[in-house]
Amino acid sequence: MNTQPTRRRFITLVPVAGAALMAAGQSFAGGHAGAAMVDEKDATAVALAYVADATKADPAKVKAPAGSNCANCALYAAKAGETSGSCGVFPGKKVAAKGICSAWAKKA
Repeated sequence: MNTQPTRRRFITLVPVAGAALMAAGQSFAGGHAGAAMVDEKDATAVALAYVADATKADPAKVKAPAGSNCANCALYAAKAGETSGSCGVFPGKKVAAKGICSAWAKKA
């Protein structure tokens, strides 16, 4: 697996990161209590190859290191031990902590 940063990867992630930052402000302001879970058939979820169980992710579409999931993604926000939380990519919805999508980014 190629983990070297490339211009193509950068250009792909910039819009996702921008949307995530804007949504993060909304997520932290409003929290995710009462929000619906992301449906894997949702247009955004399909475009980003989101699955609620990272072990079922298509490795051709989700390029993340083994053991990666929403809970260890930089875009995910939840209290420790919660099974779901908010994600900047899916504003107003919750994602499964054990899920993953192609927008996964390593926590700093």
